[in-house]
Amino acid sequence: MSGVTLTNVVKKYGETKVIHEVSLGIEEGEFCVFVGPSGCGKSTLLRMIAGLEETTDGKVEIGVRDVTRAEPAERGVAMVFQTYALYPHMSVEENMGFGLRMNGHPKAEIKEKVAEASRILKLDDYLKRKPKALSGGQRQRVAIGRAIVRGPEVFLFDEPLSNLDAELRVDMRVEIARLHKEIGATMIYVTHDQVEAMTLADKIVVLRAGQIEQVGAPMHLYKDPDNRFVAGFIGSPSMNFLAGTVTGNAVTVPALGGREVSANVTLPAEGSAVLVGVRPQNLTVVEGGGLTLDIRERLGGVAYDHILTPDGGKMIVETRGDEDIPESSAVDVTFDPADALFFDGSTEARLR
Repeated sequence: MSGVTLTNVVKKYGETKVIHEVSLGIEEGEFCVFVGPSGCGKSTLLRMIAGLEETTDGKVEIGVRDVTRAEPAERGVAMVFQTYALYPHMSVEENMGFGLRMNGHPKAEIKEKVAEASRILKLDDYLKRKPKALSGGQRQRVAIGRAIVRGPEVFLFDEPLSNLDAELRVDMRVEIARLHKEIGATMIYVTHDQVEAMTLADKIVVLRAGQIEQVGAPMHLYKDPDNRFVAGFIGSPSMNFLAGTVTGNAVTVPALGGREVSANVTLPAEGSAVLVGVRPQNLTVVEGGGLTLDIRERLGGVAYDHILTPDGGKMIVETRGDEDIPESSAVDVTFDPADALFFDGSTEARLR
């Protein structure tokens, strides 16, 4: 296995630049997740590493090799796609060993590698079945097994769970985490689902509009985001953002009835626009006030209260236990100012 280094990589389609001078280091054995909204460039960046998209400018290195202009087959990577892309007329065993057979590997070697991949992915009972006799999760495991038998330096996953239902997504997420733990390979994984990113990654790369917004460990990005975009994207439900203005060493928030929120950060000039960010679990709903409890979503042990503010804004509050405040009630929300994050109202950069 090897690490991956991107140095000022650029991708253009004609005159349109979709990847903007991205530089990134992924360590050997690391599980790195590219995450961001649709159209942010995460799959394009992955395909550039794979060699399926030409790199317009910059350098792509796998290990110590410059593979910027190398063919995909020469890069030592294996890719798992959204679609399973299995041959319907071949058995699981034949599908997993197909690439090795095409490259002329001895039958004994193929059998040994397929058996090892089957053991890792718990596919021993399905080796003689055709893809049509498998569930979606089992088919995706076969596709991953086909990648494993190749013994690549780097595994690339392009939203591999997006075609599965919710329960299978959870099961496969655990399978992929266990796979990484067992084989210790370098893995790069693309998803728009920040839950997948948080649960799988050693390192998350948050992308927006073809540029990196922030790189870090999951909990680092969650607790210490650099800007509003990262703060809002990482965490589910998303962080609440309340508009306010600087008043001395505090921020006055109109949506909370003009309440002042003390800020232990360097604030901009008096009267400047600031956003106060508070995560749903750090808010508490109390009866009486200028807000309205609109809808309560009960999920068993946890509930999400959707709160309407007088200015037409919305907030989400996470509650636990049996909440007895009825919907449509007048309410207020409280929180510890130490749990709030503050962002510049113009640039949306984090204030520290």
